[in-house]
Amino acid sequence: MENPFYIQRELRYGAPVCDEILTGRFFTIGYSWYFRQAKWVLEIVNPNAKFEWQVPRSNNFRADVRLPRRFRAGLDAYKDSGFDRGHLVGSANHAELEVQNSETYLLSNMSPQHPGLNQKLWRQLELAVRKLNAQKNILETYVLTAPVFYFDRKIETIGDDKAKYGIDVPIPHAFVKSVLAEDNKGHLKLWTFEMPNEELTGKIEDYLVVTYDVEQIVGGVFWNRVSGPDIHKQKEKPNKIWEY
Repeated sequence: MENPFYIQRELRYGAPVCDEILTGRFFTIGYSWYFRQAKWVLEIVNPNAKFEWQVPRSNNFRADVRLPRRFRAGLDAYKDSGFDRGHLVGSANHAELEVQNSETYLLSNMSPQHPGLNQKLWRQLELAVRKLNAQKNILETYVLTAPVFYFDRKIETIGDDKAKYGIDVPIPHAFVKSVLAEDNKGHLKLWTFEMPNEELTGKIEDYLVVTYDVEQIVGGVFWNRVSGPDIHKQKEKPNKIWEY
């Protein structure tokens, strides 16, 4: 099999380690068999993605049959759980074609997300990224999104741990979104956000964090194919938020 890092455009600047890479038409998933959900997802935001959908939301949530049944989430795990099927790659980021939008509804692109986060500040962050991507001087916007588990805290699950294969899905304590924008002069600008998996207040810029710190929590290096003092400075100290 060809190395996906040579095929998938969104992997151009690298990606953290994972158990299995699931390549798609428009984004890539780094999957964790242990947590039965993505360790990370990586996308290039569709250049035509503005603020809402250009095609109707497919809403065809479904299991990812590329994964063995005992290591993948099913729809029943989310039923009556109180948690949303939270998109990691946002549906509205890929709404130019029906097949493009449909791919975002694979459950391998979902994590259990608190409704008060998913439908509020997380959605605002996704919208802000699309507005960044729409700026005239931005050529491409790369986004890495990852569930976060703090091992000094109890991990709850949704689903039935007494099912035949024990398919319960751990609930992340937080979510990370790392945004790498390339402008028309070849400069890269980096912003990384960490949001607890709960209803939040304030502005999205309140959740800007040090990228190096988040890499240790997630367990992998972000944008590892970018080197030099400039990216180091941006990883050790958050940039100011863009206008949105």
